[in-house]
Amino acid sequence: MFRKQLIGIISLILTTFLTAPARAETVMEKVARTGVLTISTRSDLIPYSYINEAGELVGYSIDLLNLVQEELEQRLGKDIIIQVVIEEKISERIPKLRSGEFDIACDTAFTWERDRFVDFSTSYAVSGIRLLVNSESNLASPESLANKRIGTAPNNPGAVTIKTIQPQANLVSVNSVEEGLNALEEGKVDALAGDTVILYAIREELGKDSYKLVPEQPYARYGMGCMVAENNSTFLNLVNYSIIKMMQGYLVGENRFEEMVNQWFGPEGIINIDPTIIRNFFQNVLITKEQVPLDQTDSQAIIK
Repeated sequence: MFRKQLIGIISLILTTFLTAPARAETVMEKVARTGVLTISTRSDLIPYSYINEAGELVGYSIDLLNLVQEELEQRLGKDIIIQVVIEEKISERIPKLRSGEFDIACDTAFTWERDRFVDFSTSYAVSGIRLLVNSESNLASPESLANKRIGTAPNNPGAVTIKTIQPQANLVSVNSVEEGLNALEEGKVDALAGDTVILYAIREELGKDSYKLVPEQPYARYGMGCMVAENNSTFLNLVNYSIIKMMQGYLVGENRFEEMVNQWFGPEGIINIDPTIIRNFFQNVLITKEQVPLDQTDSQAIIK
């Protein structure tokens, strides 16, 4: 009797062991094995990630991903190559991220719905939902949007926000920034809803006199961050470390990080933002984190 029970227990253990699914390879393990970090980004999100006139992929998010690459090289002790996958649709990015087609996707607005399926990094920017309209437009208040045609990407924060503040608004789906701009210029939509920073950059490109952003304060706010697949805590920690290191370097006056941020945001950047606003945001993030070790000179700097 005892022998039969023992054999049964052993059989159960062996069956469980042999049929258990293999543990998925983590991003850190994959990068260590292949020497390749696969990133997903968009190509039209000025100033986060876009193709410039020279045909180069550039932007604030791209600079941050280069910092992640550097940190990986230091920790793994080997050269790491970045492989880029252009994926414009958020509806495709999350499933592909979860399936391992790429390792990280940045320039993404945090939402609680998205956070159900992926893990977000520390936010490296703050933005919100506003409207790009013709300069003569009187749209701004939620009430003014009733029965108006509002162009927005389907199921993104812009669409959700507009439908929340004005259920009677008519949402018109656009699949890219270019498609949305064409619709606005051709009068197919009355306004284009989207990320404040991106719309501001578009307005700068098109000309300040022809378009304006409304309302003065966004309808909703959110953080911009990077997404990684769940169960990659070591890699997510490295990404957060890279972001915090950049913020701290900017605050203590490291030229490299000041130049990195200022080329996108600030008096000489694509988006003219008061440096005080940038510093306040970075400080508010850093106050919740441990300081990143700096060299002796930088460690004596005072964060003002």
